[in-house]
Amino acid sequence: MTKEIEILKNENSYHKNEIDILNVSLKLSNDFEEDNKKLKLEIDALKKNSTFSNSSTKLDNLLGIQRCVFDKAGLGYENMKNVKHFKIFFVKKEEPQICCNYCGRLGHISTSCFFRNNLCCGKTRKI
Repeated sequence: MTKEIEILKNENSYHKNEIDILNVSLKLSNDFEEDNKKLKLEIDALKKNSTFSNSSTKLDNLLGIQRCVFDKAGLGYENMKNVKHFKIFFVKKEEPQICCNYCGRLGHISTSCFFRNNLCCGKTRKI
């Protein structure tokens, strides 16, 4: 009986140690879970307040809300009835076409004009 009691006491102490180890690991895992939740909340808050991730959309919104210089909406004027939201900001400039003063054709100037410099056509000016 005493041997059996000793064996049962040893088994009991072994199981108590296992229970203590499991309790410590459970406590650590709960701490890790709480830390994980806190970090996820922090990441979400940083994503919402991030200045670089949605800066292009903010810039597009600011450029779209621009008003014309001649729009006088505000104090003493009608309330923003005629506000234009500009979509096209840069318009390609049309380059002037070079025209000859002598013959009137496009693409060259009078000093390099074939009709002016050609002796067989004469020195008369074509109008």
